[in-house]
Amino acid sequence: MIATTTRQPSLKDRLQPIVTLVEKAQNLVKAVAQPTVVGAVLRVALAVPFWRSGILKWGGFLQLNDIAITLFTDEFMLHLPGGPYPYPAPETMAFLSGAAEISLPILLVLGLATRFAATGLLFMTLVVELTIPEGWPIHITWAAMALSLMAWGPGKLSIDHWLARWLGRRVS
Repeated sequence: MIATTTRQPSLKDRLQPIVTLVEKAQNLVKAVAQPTVVGAVLRVALAVPFWRSGILKWGGFLQLNDIAITLFTDEFMLHLPGGPYPYPAPETMAFLSGAAEISLPILLVLGLATRFAATGLLFMTLVVELTIPEGWPIHITWAAMALSLMAWGPGKLSIDHWLARWLGRRVS
């Protein structure tokens, strides 16, 4: 009589279905998270909170509403060492803030002067953090998005990319 021994599957053989599943999931993530798509999503995600804030500051074309001026005059304070301190020139600050919160998000969504717009919004994020320090969990995500756009640019779905190609420049 011939004795047959059944070979026990190795650990590698037993884990192979899991490894295959993980590889398929990774390929799916890579297919969805293309750098072009990620750049566009980052631009929109960073633009939205600033746009929403900016749109509330205006009462008409280049005319701030009373609430915006009141916020910078009476409510908002800069939390610096030895402070808090009131904003200098609150009407001017309200106007500049409102103008930047409208224009920079438009540039971001279009992907035009993206690194400039992201730098402006990073600066605004730092000022917002000095004004509302308890909002740091949100502010740090804005800063991370702005820094990503500053470092890696807007991606291929942008006017910046199209202009660079049209001008024969290196596309980043």
